[in-house]
Amino acid sequence: MYSSRYPPVALKDEEMKYLTIAAGLVMATTAHADTPVLNVYTYDSFTSEWGPGPAVEAAFEEVCGCDLQFTAAGDGAALLARLQLEGAHTDADIVLGLDNNLVAAATETGLFAEHAPLNAEYALPIEWDDSVFVPFDWGYFAFVHGEALEDVPANFEELAASDLKIVIQDPRSSTPGLGLLMWVKAAYGDRAPEIWAGLSDNIVTVTPGWWEAYSMFLEGEADMALSYTTSPAYHLIAEEDGTKASAPFDEGHYMQIEVAAKLASSDQSDLADQFLEFMTGEEFQTIIPTTNWMYPAVTPAEGLPAGFETLNTPSISLLTPAAEAGTVRDAALEEWLSALSQ
Repeated sequence: MYSSRYPPVALKDEEMKYLTIAAGLVMATTAHADTPVLNVYTYDSFTSEWGPGPAVEAAFEEVCGCDLQFTAAGDGAALLARLQLEGAHTDADIVLGLDNNLVAAATETGLFAEHAPLNAEYALPIEWDDSVFVPFDWGYFAFVHGEALEDVPANFEELAASDLKIVIQDPRSSTPGLGLLMWVKAAYGDRAPEIWAGLSDNIVTVTPGWWEAYSMFLEGEADMALSYTTSPAYHLIAEEDGTKASAPFDEGHYMQIEVAAKLASSDQSDLADQFLEFMTGEEFQTIIPTTNWMYPAVTPAEGLPAGFETLNTPSISLLTPAAEAGTVRDAALEEWLSALSQ
C-alpha cells in the first residue's frame, strides 16, 4: 500500500507489469512454503523413471495437497545403514524398502513409530500383524536365466557343481543379497558353509545393488543373476520377450516382504500415516506389479496383470521369522565372507 503521507503516483505500464510479476512470484513462493513436504527414503530402482516412484508421486499428490519427495539411498539394506547414521536428525519422514529380514534390526534402532490403524486386507502368504512396518509388495528370490541355457540347475548343489557363472548382490547393502544368504541358510542349515564354498567359483562378481547385477546378466556377462521369480514378467509384459525364466529350486525359495514405516522424528506424522494408508490402497497397489515387478501386498480389484500366471510358483516357501532373522543373518554373513575369502 502507498503511505498516507504521500498521494498515489500513477505508474507506467512497464512498472505495473513488473510489480504484477513480482507479486505473483511472492504469492507462488508463499504458497509453496505452505505446502507440506513428505520425504520418503527408498531404494534407487523405486525412484527410477521405469520404477513405481513417478506414478506413486503423481497419484498421492493428487489427494494429499503435499509435495511428495523421494530420496534414493542405494539398495534396500543401505537404507537402514543410512538411517542409523543420521539417527533422530534424519530428514526422512518414511522409509520404504526395508524387508522382513531387516524388521527386527530396524525395530532395535528405536527410530520408528507406530502407524495409525489401517484398513488393509493383505494378500500375503503369511499372516501380518505389525503396528510399525507396513508391507507394500512381496515375492520369491530366484536365479533368472535365458532360454538358451541348457541343464538348468534344480538346486544350489547342482549350481555349485556346474560351470555356470552367476552374479549376486552384496548382503551388506542389498536386500536381495541378504535374501540369498537367508535362503541358503534356511535350505541347508549347518551345511551352508559347504554350499558357499562350492558356489564361490561360480560367482563372477558381487555388486552393491540389484540393478548392477541384473544389468550384467542382461549384457551377457553371466549365465544367471539373483533376482525374483517375478522378473520374467517384466520381459514378457514390457518387452514382449518370453525368453527369460526363473530356475525352480527343489529345496524351496526364500520369500521377501518389502515394508515401509514412518520415523518417530518426523514432523509430518499425520501425513505419513496418510501415505501408508494410500500405499495399501487400490491405486498404489495397482502400480506395483508392472513397475516394481513384484506381487502386490493387497490384490487389486482387477487381479494381477496377464502374464503373471506364467510365472514359477515355488512348491516350498522358505522364511525365517523376523524375530530370529538378526541372529541368523549375522551367522550367515560370517559364513559367506569366510567362503568367498578362500
